[in-house]
Amino acid sequence: MSDAHQDTNTSKHIVFLDQATFPDAVTVRPPAFPHSLETFARTTADQAVERAKDADIIILNKVPMRAETLAQLPKLKMIAVAATGTDNIDLNVCKERGIIVSNIRGYAIATVPEHTMGLMLSLSRSIRPYHDSVAKGRWGEAAQFCYFDYPIFDLKGKVLGIIGDGVLGKSVAKLGEAFGMEVRFSTYKGVDGMGPLYTPFERILSESDVITMHCPLTDSTRNLLGPAEFDQMKKRPLVLNTARGGLVDERALVDALKADKIAGAAFDVVTTEPIPDDHPFLEVMDHPNFILTPHVAWASIETIQGLADQMVDNIDAYVAGSPRNVV
Repeated sequence: MSDAHQDTNTSKHIVFLDQATFPDAVTVRPPAFPHSLETFARTTADQAVERAKDADIIILNKVPMRAETLAQLPKLKMIAVAATGTDNIDLNVCKERGIIVSNIRGYAIATVPEHTMGLMLSLSRSIRPYHDSVAKGRWGEAAQFCYFDYPIFDLKGKVLGIIGDGVLGKSVAKLGEAFGMEVRFSTYKGVDGMGPLYTPFERILSESDVITMHCPLTDSTRNLLGPAEFDQMKKRPLVLNTARGGLVDERALVDALKADKIAGAAFDVVTTEPIPDDHPFLEVMDHPNFILTPHVAWASIETIQGLADQMVDNIDAYVAGSPRNVV
C-alpha cells in the first residue's frame, strides 16, 4: 500500500504524506519524543483520509487539507507544513478544531533571492539565446570573434521594483543594491500612505526596469499583474515571479510578451503545478526572452536541509507544549 515505515511502540503517530518533496540528499532527523512514523512518497487528495486517519501529527508540503478532509481526521492535533505557504490548508477549520498548524519561516533567505538574481541576469545578458545559438552553430559561422544577435544590458543603474516587503523581498533588494540597482519597494495595490520607503504601485509599473514578485498569494494579490497592469509598463521591464503562481495573470503575461510590452519574463511558479498541457506558458517556451523553472527556487540542498531541521523543531516544540511558527 505504501512505502511506509512504522514503529508501533509509541505515543504519537506521525504521517508524512509527501516525503518525495524532499530530495534523497536531505536527512529528516527523528523527533525527540516517542513516536511512530509512517511515510508516503506522494499522496493525492483522495488518498489523504485513508492514510492520515490515525495520525496525531501530519507532515505535508502540498497535499490539500480542505474542510471535508479534516472532518474525517478526528485524531489530528497538528499539521507540520514542510514549507511556508499554507494556501492548501483550510486554516479556519483548523482554528475551530484547535489543530495547530506550524510552517517554515526564514529558510529560503539565500536560495530564492539567488535564484531570482540568476533569472534576472540570464534575461539581462541573453544567456539562454546566446547559448542556444552557439549550440546551433552560429558562432562557428560568424565572421568575427563575437556577434550581437541578442541585446545585453547591465543591471547597474536600473530600477528594481519589488512587490512584497518580507524577508525574501528585502534579501533581493540587498542583492540588487550590490549590483548597483536603484531598489524601490511597492506599496500594496490600492493602499496609500505607507510612508516614504514605499513607491506607489502604479509608479512601480511605469518606472521599473525589472519587476519581481515576492508577496504571498491571497485574495487581494491574486492576478495582481493583469492586462491593465501590463499596459502601464512603459519601460518594457523584465517580469519575474519566484513567489507564488497566481500572482500574475499568466495568459496576460504571455500576451504582453508576444506584444513586446515587456522585455522578458522568468517564472519559477505557475498557478497549477505540475504545469498542465494547455498552460499558456508552453506557447513561449522557445521565446528567447522567457525562462521557466519547475518551482526549484527554494531547492538548494543547504536550504532544504535547514527546512527539514526547522520542521522537526516545530514538531518537537508542539509536543513539548510550546508550539512555534503557528499560522
